[in-house]
Amino acid sequence: MSKSSKSKSSGNKQMEDNLAQFCGVTGASVKDAKRFLDKYKRVDIAMDAFYNDPAAMSVTARHQGVSSIPSTSKLNMLFDKYKDPDGEDITMEGTMQLCEDLGVNPDEDCVLYAIAFELKSPRMGEWNKKGWTEGWKNIGCDSIPTMKSAIYQLRDKLGSDSEYFQKVYNHTFDFARSPGQRSLPTETAQAFWATLIPHGLHGGALAHIHSTDDDDDDDMGEGEGWQDEHVQWWFDFLAEKGGKGISKDTWIMFTEFVRTIDSKFEKYDMEAAWPSTIDDFVEWAKAHLRSGAGT
Repeated sequence: MSKSSKSKSSGNKQMEDNLAQFCGVTGASVKDAKRFLDKYKRVDIAMDAFYNDPAAMSVTARHQGVSSIPSTSKLNMLFDKYKDPDGEDITMEGTMQLCEDLGVNPDEDCVLYAIAFELKSPRMGEWNKKGWTEGWKNIGCDSIPTMKSAIYQLRDKLGSDSEYFQKVYNHTFDFARSPGQRSLPTETAQAFWATLIPHGLHGGALAHIHSTDDDDDDDMGEGEGWQDEHVQWWFDFLAEKGGKGISKDTWIMFTEFVRTIDSKFEKYDMEAAWPSTIDDFVEWAKAHLRSGAGT
């Protein structure tokens, strides 16, 4: 065999191996795998591009939904892999390993809160078998590759779907609260707000809702609404205010406040049933703007 023939044969074998790896991990069709590999050459880069392509992911998800039903036995095996060897549930150590396997940074990626909502996680870093099995089956997953695919869709839904965002957001308060506590420690609440609020703002789930004048026309004089920097203002205000923590009422209504407040904090009804903490923040923000610190 000539050198060119050997080289061609070796190249074909490498492509076959790459295709098998790509399809095995992502669940994509051979046609889609070849398209991404031809464009990106390296398997890891091609798979990253695939996972960031909503259209390709959607086609694969539909194909998987038609061709298979999530396996309870596979999910049980995965649960046993991550659960505490001395207990019945997955605890923090198993959660960290799961996040690593899924490619999720638990400190920065709020998609983990959507997973916690879907799997009915009772507390941070804890997952019981019933919630795990039923949750992943409802999502349509029974393996790490299919879970990775679902995570991209959950992340997008969390950022763009206002109703879904609020459901996840509401669950997060109970999920993050320590047993027996009625409020969230301020630092804990801030850690969740720091990822959830920007995600909702950028994806549209927390898009500004314009108020209307008496003639029902949009009031376009109120500015652009809540901005990214206002999250830090809120944190600065809470640090100055002090206090024991964040009540559930303040937590739940904060997203409505973010959706409706104008960028100058002028279109705010102090007589409405807002929590006093939000009332106080509006006065703080107005003073902050008058001082020139917010410009």
